Amino acid sequence: MAKKQTQSTTHEFQAETKKLLDIVINSLYTERDVFVRELISNAADALEKFRHQSLTHDQDKLFDAHVPLEITIELDEKKNLLTITDTGIGMSREELVADLGTIAHSGSGAFLAELAEAARNDVSLIGQFGVGFYSAFMAGSTVRVQSRSWDGGEGSEWVSDGTGSFSISESPGLHRGTKIIIELKKECEEYAKKWKIESIIKQYSSFVPFPIKLDGETINTVQALWARNKAEIDEKEYSEFYKFIANSVDEPLFRLHFSTDAPLAINALLFIPTENFEIMGFGRVPPGVNLYCQRILIDQHSETILPEWLRFLKGVVDSEDLPLNISRQALQDNALVAKIRRVLTKRFLKFLAEEAKADEENYLRFWKTFGIFLKEGVTSDFSYRKELGELLRFESSKSKEQTPIGLAEYVLRMSPGQKEIYYINGPSRKAIEAGPYTEMFRKKDIEIIYTMEPIDDFVLSHLAEFDGKKLVSADRADLSLDEQGNTTEAAADEKSTALAAQEAEELINWLKEALKEKVSDVSQSRRLVDAPAMIVNPDGYMTSSMERIMAAGRMEKGTMPEMGKKNLEINVSNKLICRLADLAKSDREFALEVAMQIYDNAMIQAGLVVDPLEMVERNYRILNKAVS
Repeated sequence: MAKKQTQSTTHEFQAETKKLLDIVINSLYTERDVFVRELISNAADALEKFRHQSLTHDQDKLFDAHVPLEITIELDEKKNLLTITDTGIGMSREELVADLGTIAHSGSGAFLAELAEAARNDVSLIGQFGVGFYSAFMAGSTVRVQSRSWDGGEGSEWVSDGTGSFSISESPGLHRGTKIIIELKKECEEYAKKWKIESIIKQYSSFVPFPIKLDGETINTVQALWARNKAEIDEKEYSEFYKFIANSVDEPLFRLHFSTDAPLAINALLFIPTENFEIMGFGRVPPGVNLYCQRILIDQHSETILPEWLRFLKGVVDSEDLPLNISRQALQDNALVAKIRRVLTKRFLKFLAEEAKADEENYLRFWKTFGIFLKEGVTSDFSYRKELGELLRFESSKSKEQTPIGLAEYVLRMSPGQKEIYYINGPSRKAIEAGPYTEMFRKKDIEIIYTMEPIDDFVLSHLAEFDGKKLVSADRADLSLDEQGNTTEAAADEKSTALAAQEAEELINWLKEALKEKVSDVSQSRRLVDAPAMIVNPDGYMTSSMERIMAAGRMEKGTMPEMGKKNLEINVSNKLICRLADLAKSDREFALEVAMQIYDNAMIQAGLVVDPLEMVERNYRILNKAVS
């Protein structure tokens, strides 16, 4: 039987559509791969619309009701063809003309002006207008659309080369749905190759909720686990999904799966890995969370959906509130994304706080591996310092070794009148406890936090306070402790001094002159118990540890570090200091050597740099004097 001849009509594109095609093809799409993603996304939308119709209409009113809901892709390398077919809702002849020939948008001129601007600035403006179909002309010299509506009307074919016009003709014998046949440009022949299309599907469309068959093989075999009810998912499924999304072989340490409808519609499935590859020396890890909209990938390894300090997380965030942007790889950080980021970040920090209360031991495993990222958050992101402060963990003078505690636990042990939380930095617990800064705290039974990582003092300085208690470094100048453990500016020393007041004043004045090139001030300490002297910081905000790190950074840049002068506090009850007072009167030259050595020793205990050659030579001179 001869094929029925059908009448073909030609239509001019709406003027705005011509401009749209030019913008989309030449400006918005910087990578051609996205056209495959856009067409699959449109196919999935059509299938979803038919599924809705099938739930609200009698089956006998649905054309081709028996046809399964799926997307099929066929490739023909010889003819250089790419065909994408869906069994969705389909389009009538009138819909083909209306939807593919004009922009269904009031005020199209204003829209195009915004669209052209978006091409240069913010492509998120255009996602709501559904113009992704035109991306087919990025790769196609001619595009054919064959479609038949779900209500059983006759099928039609739409054909265009993407320039000035398109033609419409009848196309008998079509099944329900839409078939897009793309005659590829010569420079786009790779899109007729299976490996290319398969890689695009796996990157962008793995979680489309309908089967995607490429030359007969189903490609998207991994389910969109985040969209399912948690009660229906077992641990094995979570584990397999984590390994897929994180490209990992280990098991996750923690998992957070949640959904919200207000203020935004969000489905999120986030995992904390077992290993931190940054501290293992693999360099800065890229963000590990992918951003989806209705299961279509918008932004892989998104840098916008979570703060940078949560880059260790792996998983998926899917929000229906986001528009399906034309150029999803160029997603900008707009107000909506910022809202989603705030919701996600607060929910994740709340989750960590809950886990810390439920299983402190397991939380400490997390802290030892990933705590550095939370510390980074405190120093770089003011928005979440309260929540992050509750998650910090440090050893203290009253904690077990290798068992950090939270600041909340410290506060519970504070005396009723204590208003400040104290901390001191050192390379190890042993070094801190052997140093002079903890002596008075031990004597008065006041707990002190031990900060043993280079970043810790910056963290506590940025945090500034916790639960209304000010955070104070124990190497701050003029720090004295009253009975409640609070700092006072001029608390009277309780112990009797071995040096009389006049002698102490004379020694201090002499030291100020002798060490004037080294220190900014010398004073009598109100907190030293046994040690002869200590270095303290005139600046209450800049600790010795912080200054040491900043100096190291300047050295890396080839600039010699210039540290500010410190204050020296002396213990006028210490035998060495008492002897120094006598020596300053009888042998000033030797007294100066001893004073310099006391200063260097105090600098070393503060973790600050001294000239080792000069110190060693001076030591030998002092030893030689002693044995003589």
